[in-house]
Amino acid sequence: MERKRALSVVFGLVFILVLNTFCTAEPAGKKDIETLRSTGEVFAEIAEKVTPAVVFVSVEQEVVRQMPDMFFGDPFEEFNDEFFKRFFDQRMPRPRQQRQPRQQKQIRQGQGSGFIIASDGYILTNNHVVENATKITVKLSDDRELEAKVIGTDPQTDVALIKVDANDLPFAELGDSDALKVGQWVIAIGNPFGLSHTVTAGIVSAKGRSKIGITEYEDFIQTDAAINFGNSGGPLLNIDGKVIGINSAIFSRSGGYMGIGFAIPVNMAKYVYQQLKAGGKVTRGYVGIYGEDVKPEMAKLLGAKDAKGIVVNNVVDKSPASRSGIVRGDIIIKKDGKAIEDWNTFRNEIAQIPPGTKINLTVIRDGKEKEIVIELAPRESETASAENGDKELKQIGIAVQDLTKELGQQFGYADVESGVIVSQVEPYSPAAKAGIAAGTLILEVNRQKVENAKNFWELVKKAGDSVLLYIRQNTQNAEISRYVVLDLSK
Repeated sequence: MERKRALSVVFGLVFILVLNTFCTAEPAGKKDIETLRSTGEVFAEIAEKVTPAVVFVSVEQEVVRQMPDMFFGDPFEEFNDEFFKRFFDQRMPRPRQQRQPRQQKQIRQGQGSGFIIASDGYILTNNHVVENATKITVKLSDDRELEAKVIGTDPQTDVALIKVDANDLPFAELGDSDALKVGQWVIAIGNPFGLSHTVTAGIVSAKGRSKIGITEYEDFIQTDAAINFGNSGGPLLNIDGKVIGINSAIFSRSGGYMGIGFAIPVNMAKYVYQQLKAGGKVTRGYVGIYGEDVKPEMAKLLGAKDAKGIVVNNVVDKSPASRSGIVRGDIIIKKDGKAIEDWNTFRNEIAQIPPGTKINLTVIRDGKEKEIVIELAPRESETASAENGDKELKQIGIAVQDLTKELGQQFGYADVESGVIVSQVEPYSPAAKAGIAAGTLILEVNRQKVENAKNFWELVKKAGDSVLLYIRQNTQNAEISRYVVLDLSK
């Protein structure tokens, strides 16, 4: 009993001491509140500085829809035919008149964001914001509305350059996306759902996101700064108020924000911008190889134990790589003395080097290092057949190439002898909407076997307003074979 009383007295004294400390000391969170206040002021300053350079982009697209063929005749046709058949044992011979197919014009409207990068009216945005637009209107922060023209677009990175006829405009400063670190603060400004100049903040969740299937060249910055419909084309800013990305897409199961947004690194956009401004199109460097990330067991069997880099699966005939002596099975470990991280990074870097530039590749062949100099050529379309036709390519939204033994092994179709491999998918095309991605194997078109790329496009041309494809795809969990229908009428 005495012990319990002693403990009670001790606990009581401790409680009084703690209570006295809280009552007499400074509030514990005062410094934290000041830190938060300072952070908020930084965000406010960035928003005030950059918001005038962010614009609202509204687009109109004229769409011509083909209406079904219609026949017309006698309103009593069925009665008269039955009467004639009763007496003459045949239907009444009557020429049927065919109306001309009707065309109906519709205006589709869309919206997005953009940001001014030069005082004379150059604006960066997403290709999918202005693609196929017949009219583009840009609303500035001072409520002026100006018509814009397209200088050039690059669907392969989803970057577009447009321009308004104006001078002395406020503009955003471009930063260095390579210097960005995971965990750093970022700010997104745009016009989600038409709500002008909305500011959201978050952090860099990841860098170098690829294989998402949004564009051909992917090196996305992932952020949890809120991005919604209408934010596309707006700037992603670092804590210094410089643009380090172009907000482009979100990952969502509901169509709305779920905490995962993707932005195109500004360093990739800079190269595209310079090319579009100079000539209205993007010309990329081309090596002429197909490869993949090297795996430890693969490196060991190829005589390059513990090597990191990419393994060459195939070399295109008469390409820069072929002429320079690169062969299948080479492991490329460095480019111009810098270690190669992975296949996607290597491919993106090559695409941002002007044709005619010489690069030095360090390769391992049969356990020995070898230096090879390659002069890059202009990258041509990866479509295997020139006979595909621009109309069909735009309608279906893919580029294909012949299935070879090497490609079959690379993509997991070693058991297949004929077909075509999808090498490129246009964002928001019928193919993209149907879930077709690069690496998909197409075996049939409208129940007819596909032999090669030339045969594929011949079958597509005959398909009409819709096409039935039988495809195979290898996912992380399983191989899927399925039919997909693509609507080509729009």
